[in-house]
Amino acid sequence: MAVFVFLSNFYADILWFNQLGFSDVYWTERIAKLIIFVIALVVMAVPMWLSMRSAYKHRPVYAPEGNRQDSMSRYQAQLEPIRRFLMIGIPAVVGIFSAIAVAGQWQTILLFINRVPFGTNDPQFNMDLGFFVFTLPFIGLIVGFLISVVLLGGVAGLLTHYLYGGIRVEERGGITVGKAARVHTAIVVAVFLLLQAVNFWISQYETLNNQSGRVAGALYKDVHAVIPARMILAIVAILIAITFIIAAINGRWRLPLIGTAMLVVTMIVAGGVYPYLVQQFQVVPSQRALESEYIDRNIEMTRQAFGLSDIEVTPYDAKVSTEKNALAKETETTANIRLLDPNLVSAAFAQLQQFRGYYTFPENLNVDRYEIDGKIEDTVIAAREVSVNPNDTWVNQHVTYTHGYGLVAAYGNRVAAGGRPDFMLGGIPSTGDLITEADYEPRIYFGETSPDYSVVGGPEGWTDQELDRPSAGGEGEDTRYTFEGDGGPNVGNLFNRVVYALKFASTDLLLSNAVNEESQILYDRNPRDRVSKVAPYLTLDSNAYPAIIDGRVKWIIDGYTTSNDFPYAQQQQIESAVSDSLTNASDFDRLSGRVNYMRNSVKATVDAYDGKVDLYAWDSEDPILKAWQKVFPTAVQPLDKISGELMEHVRYPEDMFKVQREVLTTYHVDDAGAFYESNDAWAVPDDPTSSTKGVKQPPYFLSLKMPTQDAASFSLTSTFIPQAAANGQQRNVLFGFLSADADAGSDAGVKSDQYGKLRLLELPRDTAVPGPGQAQQNFDTNPRVTTELNLLRQGASEVKNGNLLSLPVGGGILYVQPVYVQSSGQTSYPTLRKVLVAFGDQVGFADTLAEALDEVFGGDSGAVTGETGDGTKPKDEPGESDAPTQSETQKLTSALDAANEAIKKSDDALKAGDFAAYGKAQTELQNALSRALEADATINGEAAPEGEVQTNSEAPAAPTESTQPTDGNNG
Repeated sequence: MAVFVFLSNFYADILWFNQLGFSDVYWTERIAKLIIFVIALVVMAVPMWLSMRSAYKHRPVYAPEGNRQDSMSRYQAQLEPIRRFLMIGIPAVVGIFSAIAVAGQWQTILLFINRVPFGTNDPQFNMDLGFFVFTLPFIGLIVGFLISVVLLGGVAGLLTHYLYGGIRVEERGGITVGKAARVHTAIVVAVFLLLQAVNFWISQYETLNNQSGRVAGALYKDVHAVIPARMILAIVAILIAITFIIAAINGRWRLPLIGTAMLVVTMIVAGGVYPYLVQQFQVVPSQRALESEYIDRNIEMTRQAFGLSDIEVTPYDAKVSTEKNALAKETETTANIRLLDPNLVSAAFAQLQQFRGYYTFPENLNVDRYEIDGKIEDTVIAAREVSVNPNDTWVNQHVTYTHGYGLVAAYGNRVAAGGRPDFMLGGIPSTGDLITEADYEPRIYFGETSPDYSVVGGPEGWTDQELDRPSAGGEGEDTRYTFEGDGGPNVGNLFNRVVYALKFASTDLLLSNAVNEESQILYDRNPRDRVSKVAPYLTLDSNAYPAIIDGRVKWIIDGYTTSNDFPYAQQQQIESAVSDSLTNASDFDRLSGRVNYMRNSVKATVDAYDGKVDLYAWDSEDPILKAWQKVFPTAVQPLDKISGELMEHVRYPEDMFKVQREVLTTYHVDDAGAFYESNDAWAVPDDPTSSTKGVKQPPYFLSLKMPTQDAASFSLTSTFIPQAAANGQQRNVLFGFLSADADAGSDAGVKSDQYGKLRLLELPRDTAVPGPGQAQQNFDTNPRVTTELNLLRQGASEVKNGNLLSLPVGGGILYVQPVYVQSSGQTSYPTLRKVLVAFGDQVGFADTLAEALDEVFGGDSGAVTGETGDGTKPKDEPGESDAPTQSETQKLTSALDAANEAIKKSDDALKAGDFAAYGKAQTELQNALSRALEADATINGEAAPEGEVQTNSEAPAAPTESTQPTDGNNG
């Protein structure tokens, strides 16, 4: 039964890869593993069998003498009936386990066979870097395996000698070794020493990847002591191996035994004591001077390994004081500042766009950009995916609820009435400024929350069983649909149904009448899972994001080629480098281990309708990708196959950027002396908006113009603060701002020459420019801000701080943070109510970004923004009509401002003992809070509160935030 289950899974994999068009990947990997397995099995089993057979063949023949020989004779008599079985079975079993381990290293072997040169040499041995990345790991694998063969074969042979009398333990305590056993042992030891000589020789090259020193690579001690010592040890091991071979011939063992003792002494002295003495008495007293050359090598090679060689570093003398009209030349940035936080508005998307309980949105949405009316708009986007109840019936889980429906996208720089997302694409059927349903296929069969498998499809006239979407206008039954693509293997015949019934352990799949002769089974539907199966040699980014490309919804995934064998490059722990306040533990299933080389070599897409996978060679010059293209010549398409629409939505990879910023915390320094002193080490700041302490702030996508750019571009950004002091004290001032140009352009098959350009602004160390944590503290401790937010928190409402964006504008660093309010209730969702802005220590707090900027920059920031806060779009020509009527949001803000002023007047009157003034101020406070409650009730669709508001100067009453109204279709 187990064999049949194994064969059924094997056959199911063949069907899956054939259907997807990647059968060459499947067969290449399996055949390679099989060939490696067979070779390793033979290489391990045959020498072991020969060793045991030789020992048995040359066993001594003697007449029994005493109890010892009688005892051995009894053992031999018991073993004789199964001797042939053991002499074949033991090598076979050991060979199988060893071969499985070696076959697991198939990637190392195939990379060596298909290696390509890097075209750059290492700084120590002047050898092509490909030797270290491709050849050295292969040699290490082979030598290690052969040493295991020699040791296991030797042990098996010696045990056979012992069992058959070639090695005897005398009653008087001595050991007698026969001639055959001595020759056998000499040969085994000689071969072992020759392999050790190879091991010693290649270990000198491995010092270039040593990670135990102050920096990675061969340092002064390694170059002047360790490398020469290992060369000497290799030569000594060869000479001693020769003496063992001679001893096996002439029977004289004194010289090899003396040589073995000398080898041990040489290993201790040359391999341990001498390097230690060099380090302690030569390097340590003058370490900075002696290791300067090798630190320079480490800096250069680490930057090269992580794609940081061409980073543009610019001194940025950031100001902390504001000037009038300081943002007049920054309108490209200020007009596109993203106010919609993709990590907070998922609930709003669900309440306003989910429509049915069988749909869902991810917790964290994605940021992309689309062209609307000739203007590129930053967009918060998500797929409306299907969500299946795991306790539902088999038919509902696998036949009825099979797919999601449509993308939902909102403008990033503005909101609609009441602080809701302003959707450019939404609804069912899809409508909006972005596109209409007639222009793209909205069904999401392959997504991040798709069922583990679904049975879809049928012949013409087949009764539609799949629930498609709610009917238009909310009237009538939900519409039905039958899948029309080619998305999975056919399960129309009985044999295939049996195969998949075994694979998914489901008798329903075998017996259900919902399966017809043209049914297909869709599985492995997560986009990252599909790419991982067809490209097992890639490390995948933790985030897949959807986009509308050429009339289809496609998931875009970044693929990396990595290595841990790049000489002189500092290793990075991937989990630690990419972990931030938005990462989940599940992200590390595919992102783990240590690397010291990383390239974004492949862009992959997965069609959300039929699951088709396309791989594109994004970094065609990467030697590791070139090697894999030789292994799988048809799997990866060239760059010129990327369409213009796909190019428009390619982004700079997030995990690559996170690793690079982690490297730059140390390697922004290019002077060996300063690097050695570590007096300018940086750190990625903690996320000040996260409730979990000690987690890094994530990088953010937004459109901005760096000081060295001529125009704004879609970018991925992050900041740096100084590393914590030895006593743990952390200064949260800004030292660096990093931006990666994330816009690949719109030309088919041609990357923008600016894509991937890394720009680092280095701020002066003598100016205390607030870092993200300090900016957040300035917000949280501002009396006006805290008072108004406390008023908003009354009535079980919750205030949520959005992502804290950092922008290098106005000659300094501008911080912008949207403030959301969410009322209590199961159907509530966050709505944008306020915008916080900081420049230096100046704080602005208003309904709109423009108003907040004007507060900071003295009433006229000179900025133009793309939002108004109350949901209305700005006029093309301000002032072209009469002064607009105040919105309810503006009325609420005005009333709260009046309440704050009345509280101050009340306090001042009490301190002065002027009770008349105090009574007047209390009346003003009551009126202001009444207006605030009325405006808040109007915003939330509730009846205005009745009665008089009771207040006092110490604890003023405040409006409450109630549950937001939802459409009747919202589930």
